[in-house]
Amino acid sequence: MIRVLLADDHRLVRRGVRLILEQEPDIEVVAEAGDGAEAVELLRRTEVDLAILDIAMPRTTGLQAAREIARHRTPPRVLMLSMHDNEQYFFSALRAGASGYVLKSVADEDLVAAVRAAMRGEAFVYPGAMGALARDYLDRLRRGERVPETVLTEREDEVLKLVAEGMSSREIARALTISPRTVERHRENILAKLGMRDRTQLTRYAIRAGLIEP
Repeated sequence: MIRVLLADDHRLVRRGVRLILEQEPDIEVVAEAGDGAEAVELLRRTEVDLAILDIAMPRTTGLQAAREIARHRTPPRVLMLSMHDNEQYFFSALRAGASGYVLKSVADEDLVAAVRAAMRGEAFVYPGAMGALARDYLDRLRRGERVPETVLTEREDEVLKLVAEGMSSREIARALTISPRTVERHRENILAKLGMRDRTQLTRYAIRAGLIEP
C-alpha cells in the first residue's frame, strides 16, 4: 500500500482528494492535517510514503512544510496541491523538494498519475507547466544567464564538492572566502534540495554529478 498524508486547510477539499485516491486499491490516506505545521508533526509519529500538501495554508504553508520534511532522516515523497496555475509557485515547489505540482482543478485527472510518478522517483509536471519550463529556460538563455544542469546554484555546487572531498565548514569558508555560518546555510539548502541527510549521500551524489572523482 502507498500510505499518504494529506494536508489542506479545507475539509471538503481533503474529502474530495481522499475519494480520488482511495478509488485506487493500493493507495490509502493514513493521516490528514489542516495546515503545514500539523502535517510536519503528524509525520513524526505516522509512517507515510507520500505527503500531499496544499501550497497555501495558514500557520505553516505547504512550501514551508515541504522544506521541513526534506530535512527528515528518511523523508517521504512530497506532492504540492494548488489552485494556482502559477509559474512562481511551480518553481518554488520544485526548489522545496516536491516531486510534482498538481492543480486542484484537474486533480481528478492528474493526481493518481502524480502519486505513481512520485513513488517511482520521477517528477510529475502538469501539462501547462511544460510551457512555463520552456519559457523560463529560453528567457534565461536570451539574457545570457548560466542555465544550471541541477537544482543547485553554482555556489552550492562548489560547497557540495568541498563537502564531498571531506573539508570542514571552516576549511570551506577559507577556501571560498565566506563565513562558516554561510557554509552551513548552503549545506542545509543542499541537503533540503536533494532530499539527503548526510555527507555520505552527498558524496555519492557529487560522484554521480561529476563534481568529484570516485
